[in-house]
Amino acid sequence: MMRRHTALIPLYLLLGYLLQGCAGFGTDSSQSSADKLDPLVAREDIKKFSAQPANEPLRGWSFYRLAPYKKNTAYRLENYQGRTVLSANAKKSASGLAVKLKPRPSQHLWLEWEWKATGTLDKANNLDRYADDAPLRILVAFDGDRSKLTLKDKMVGELAQIMSGQEMPYATLMYIWSPNGQLNQIKPNSHTNRIKMIAVDAGKENLGQWRKHSRDLTADYEAAYGYAPGNLIGIALLTDTDNTNSETKAYYGDIELKYKNYKPN
Repeated sequence: MMRRHTALIPLYLLLGYLLQGCAGFGTDSSQSSADKLDPLVAREDIKKFSAQPANEPLRGWSFYRLAPYKKNTAYRLENYQGRTVLSANAKKSASGLAVKLKPRPSQHLWLEWEWKATGTLDKANNLDRYADDAPLRILVAFDGDRSKLTLKDKMVGELAQIMSGQEMPYATLMYIWSPNGQLNQIKPNSHTNRIKMIAVDAGKENLGQWRKHSRDLTADYEAAYGYAPGNLIGIALLTDTDNTNSETKAYYGDIELKYKNYKPN
């Protein structure tokens, strides 16, 4: 029973803090590059990694801790293959970076990014809450009509708010390099239907290669939830190996939001 209790705590902390800008800042040296600006401030844009100097403090992103007893993944700006990228070095650890954004319409909005995994996590299984690790994840948070939530999801949200002091997002899309998943497979998170996972890379295929992705957020949201999304309110990333006691290093290139085929009134 203790195992189940302790396994749930990190997820609830994540849901409460994630993308709402209330992530706590780490005090250890591994997080010295995290942005120390007020995480409650909603920002207009996502700060590009490539526009920042390598080996300098990361700007525009806020560090979030999953739980006090979890080791932190070390994120660093590095000059890698001729440009500045964000490296994620996870050693039996789990923590992430997030940006709270000013709400914006999701229609015609695309998410574009690239990333690179250098190794897979053979023991990981994203459908098993006790083995849910991944070398690369990008999460997109949306607002919505909370009256549509099920009783179970409302209870999850209430618990997250009690533990974190902040509301969890109404809904979240999680794009993931799934160690053992199937490409473009949409699955609910093992704890709550308010997070839907989409495997855009999987297994050992394309390891060591930069992978570029461009996703229609409205189309993905409708496929995952069955109705149109509300406003987009935040972006986060996460590299975690805590559940499988593993190690990995991965890289994130620039993450961008772009409106396509959009004609303002």
